[in-house]
Formats: sequence, C-alpha cells, structure tokens
Amino acid sequence: MAQNIDRRKFIKASVALSAGGAVAAKMGGPAQADEPKDAPKPLGPALNTLPTGKIGKLNVSRMLLGGNLLSHYTHSRDLKYVYSLAAHYNTEAKIIETLALAEQHGINTMSMHNPPIPIKCLMKYRKQGGKMQWIICPTALIKPDMKEHEEQVKELIDQGADAIYIWGVRSDPLTNEGKVDLIGKAVEVAKKYGVPCGVGCHDLKVVEECERTKVPCDFYIKTFHHHRYPSAPRKEDVKGAIGECPGYWCKDPEKTIEVMKAVEKPWIAFKIMAAGAIPPQNAFKYVFENGADHALVGMFDFEIEGDVKILKSTVEAIKDRARPWRS
Repeated sequence: MAQNIDRRKFIKASVALSAGGAVAAKMGGPAQADEPKDAPKPLGPALNTLPTGKIGKLNVSRMLLGGNLLSHYTHSRDLKYVYSLAAHYNTEAKIIETLALAEQHGINTMSMHNPPIPIKCLMKYRKQGGKMQWIICPTALIKPDMKEHEEQVKELIDQGADAIYIWGVRSDPLTNEGKVDLIGKAVEVAKKYGVPCGVGCHDLKVVEECERTKVPCDFYIKTFHHHRYPSAPRKEDVKGAIGECPGYWCKDPEKTIEVMKAVEKPWIAFKIMAAGAIPPQNAFKYVFENGADHALVGMFDFEIEGDVKILKSTVEAIKDRARPWRS
C-alpha cells in the first residue's frame, strides 16, 4: 500500500466525533463548529442586477428571498429529517452569508414571518452594512382590540422592517369566519406607522373579499403554482381545504389567474415551486406569464446564483402577460 493507516488512531478519532454529535443532539441543536464572532459582511461588488417594481414607497426586486429555509421550516411533506438538515446547514452565520450573497446577486428584498433567530440575523446583517429590505408578517392573533398585533407590528418596525403583511395563517380563517373587517383593521395598524402593508393568503377568497370590501392594503402575497408535477393533488384532494393534501398550496391556479387579472395592486406570488416540486425554469415562466409581479423564492445559498439568472432571462423573454405589470 502507498500509505499505511493507523487503525487505532482512526477509530479513536471517529469515536470522538460521534460523541460530539451525540452531545449536540442531547442539547437539542445541530452539531456544528463554533462560529466566528464576526459573521460575514455584505459582499460586493454586485454580480447581477434584477428588474424591480414599486410596492408603496419601496423599490422591490422581481425576485424576493423567502425566509422558510432560513427559519428551518422546509415544507418537506413527510420527509421530517429535512427540517433537521436545514437547521444544521442554515446556522446564524450561514443565514447572514445567504443574505449577503442574495444582495450581491441583485435581490434587494426578503420576506418571512418573525421567528427570533432569523430576525436577529437580519438586524445583525443590516448593522454590518447590508441593505436588504424586509417584508415581515407578525404572527400574533388578530383580535378586535388589535393589541397583540399592534405590539408585534411596532416591534418589527423598530427592529427594521420596511413593510408588513398579514400572515395567511391568520387571514384565511378570518375570511372564512366572515371577519374580513379585522384584516382591514390590521392593515391600518401597520399603515399608521408609515410602512406599506399587504395581505398574505393561501385561499383566493381572501383576495376576493379584500377587494370587495376595499381593504386598504398595498399589495397581496398569494400562493400560486400549477398542478402539473408528480406529487400534485388529485382532483378529489383539491375539494378539501388547503393543507389537507400536503402536496399543494394553490388550490385553483386557473381561477387565481382570472381573479388577479382585475386586481390592480402588486402581487407577490409564493410557493411557486410547490415547495421544491416544480423546477425553477418552469415555475418562473408560469407565474410571470400568468400575472404575478414578483416571486418569493426560498433558496439555499448555493441555489441563488442559478435561480437569479433563470428568473432574469425569463422576465426579459416575456412578451405577453395575462395581466399588466402592477408594480
């Protein structure tokens, strides 16, 4: 053999590594090396630029960075290990590095709900010079007194949020309970603090009712993807509520296209790849040709460069849209 291996040393090192992983598992967190005290600072110069549109006073890139992978909420259906895999990979340092890489490639805005660790990373990145804009949704219950909701809105704006939106997990049931007026009041709370406010939803009925009752939102964040992929729902599954079938988040894409044609407010489409089931080339073409103004895309750092190039070329090639650009 060209090289002899000291078997005893190899086994001893392997046991030590296994023990370290076991200790980390007992502590309830991923096994990882100590992270540097100074996380990565914003990268430069810019490697890519992206087309943009206006949402309220904000100039927003056509692609936004989604926050679910950064908060380890992967929507990986029944593959539960993927949640742990994301948590091991997207450490605090990696989250900040991902923000910097996204900004370097022309993504100037990100959006997510408000888990504390990713929010802390956003604040740290901005303190280090990052310019990424945040569109954040509070997760507090929306009650008639608006107390909890307003407290979170104010906290998020104080932390640096540039825009607020109403979480779809709140707007869907409120609409189905006939309480769209509370969505309107929640929107007004954010606008009172001088930032744009949107309404997020999975259920198309939310958009229909907000338009009918003239809720004063500045934009919508609505799920949008076709059903032409292997794990897409069967027709009988689609009859149920969104969430009962784990493979889809846009119940009726054809109706979504028709309803959104008449909506004059900007539309950020999300879940456009059905949580990884639809390739980006296919997803970007579908959502932009059919009326979306922006795409909210969850990405690991190593996917950003490729996805940006695909989206940019896709938008540049579109000649006919089902809906005029609204931002």
